[in-house]
Amino acid sequence: MKRIAVLIVDDHTLIRDGIQALLALVADVDVVGEAANGREALAKVRQLLPDVVLMDLAMPVMSGFEAIRRIRREFPATKVIALSQYNDSEYVMPAIEAGACGFVTKMAAFSELAAAIHEAQRGDAYLSPSAATALVERCREKSLSDESEDSYGRLTDREREVLKLVAEGHTVREIADMLVLSPKTVDWCKTSLMRKLAIHNKTELIKYAIRKRVISL
Repeated sequence: MKRIAVLIVDDHTLIRDGIQALLALVADVDVVGEAANGREALAKVRQLLPDVVLMDLAMPVMSGFEAIRRIRREFPATKVIALSQYNDSEYVMPAIEAGACGFVTKMAAFSELAAAIHEAQRGDAYLSPSAATALVERCREKSLSDESEDSYGRLTDREREVLKLVAEGHTVREIADMLVLSPKTVDWCKTSLMRKLAIHNKTELIKYAIRKRVISL
């Protein structure tokens, strides 16, 4: 059985000691070293050549994000698993983009960490369920944002004018007078732009206009 050499990186001694004590219970894992910040982690990787690095993200001197990037660039065979007390997309996405092959929250059960180490050693990815949920939500939001960008780009100049004025609270009659158009034409433009944006009422339209900075609060 090939043993997995693991480096633990965290700026809290108690966290490092706790993880090391738990990993001592895993038959095929050897903790070969510890580091208290990203810079020290990079030096330890160069010295020890671990198979897997457990990397805290919020640390002094050099953040875990930067350390992950450097380790992956210099030692592509070394797998890095991000550790964090936060599970929102502002931490998950940057860690994955930096090169982490896994993300485990510090609130997770120890079995998750052990599973992540074994998955990493096999060349697979592992995300704690809460981190996976955050990642899916982030992707969904990005998809909706991209769709929003595309939809706005399909509006005509006249439809954009009507969007702005409706969002500002003007009535169809007022907009018609301002743009020198018939109320029927303004109403048609309003219906057309709402269809293109998949917006169904004025409240959604105002929120969209604020989000797109068509109007400001």
